[in-house]
Formats: sequence, C-alpha cells, structure tokens
Amino acid sequence: MILEFGVNQGGSLQMWRHYFGGKATIYGVDIDPRCARLGGPRIKVFIGDQEDRDFLRNLAAEIGPIDVLIEDGGHTMGQQVATFEELYPHLAPDGVFLIEDVHTSYWPRYGGGYRKYGTFMEYAKALADQLNAWHSREPDFVVDEFTRTTRSMHFYDSIVVFERGTVVKPHAEKTGQRSFPPAR
Repeated sequence: MILEFGVNQGGSLQMWRHYFGGKATIYGVDIDPRCARLGGPRIKVFIGDQEDRDFLRNLAAEIGPIDVLIEDGGHTMGQQVATFEELYPHLAPDGVFLIEDVHTSYWPRYGGGYRKYGTFMEYAKALADQLNAWHSREPDFVVDEFTRTTRSMHFYDSIVVFERGTVVKPHAEKTGQRSFPPAR
C-alpha cells in the first residue's frame, strides 16, 4: 500500500499505479477538495490538512499499515514533522518513508532557516543520533522505539528516506585464530 501526500493534479498517483502494478492500493492526501475526483480503481484520495494530527490518526486507522509513504505535501515544518510523527509508527515493519522538498527547512517562508530549531532537517539530524543510540555511553541518551524499528536513514539533496526494520542491540564477535609468522 502506497500513501502520497501532495496529490496536486493526480499524475503521480497514476505513475505509482503504473510502477507498482494494478494490484497495488494507492492512497493520496491533499488539502484541495478538487483532488477528491482523482481517485479511481484501487486509488483513493483523502482530503485533509496534514498538520491536523487528528486527521492523520484517523487516516492511519482507516488505511492500516503503510508500505511506502511519500511526503510531498505543503512543505511547512509543522506539516512535515506532524506527518512523520503520526504516520511513521504506522509503516509496515519493512516500510519506507520518503520526505521530499526538505530544502524548505532552510527557507524562512516555510518556517525554516539554517540550523533553525523546529525545522524538519534539524529534527532528522536528531533522529540520526537516535538511530545510533545503542552505541551511546550517555545515561540520558537511551534506545527508544525509533532506534528499535529503524534500519537506516538516507540523506539526499532535498530528500530524507527512512527504512524501517527490526533492529537489535549490536554485538561484536571475534572468530578464528590469529596467527602471525614467527619473529626473527
């Protein structure tokens, strides 16, 4: 099941249908009520504000586990963070969350700014630390649900991708026998 925020004129919904095949269920979300008409066989469009956490919770309850989430919606910091916080836990155990247009984290018009607290990029940087919490020796920095359920994060120009998966505490093993040539 694929969920995309930011339907606009619906072209990407059809592209996902073509890419994932006719058996895939495609959901779209947009704030513009005109987008509701863009649904079709195995394509449904929800109308709502992605910064509205109740809307996001109701959406998650209705559609179930999400295999692929593409966040290409309104691009404000509140929208991006709310969508991640509310829907990432509803991804399938091996799901993927892709958020586009994170360059808006640097644009004041969208609530951004270089290293500005509250931007999605600063939020994602903190999650990169959390991804590695198993290795911390700091008593206040502990493993949490994100650490246990996120296999990887990938940063690209204007895109961050999160891959879910079960993660257990890393461990090191030494195997084999070390042998060195005799000293001369």
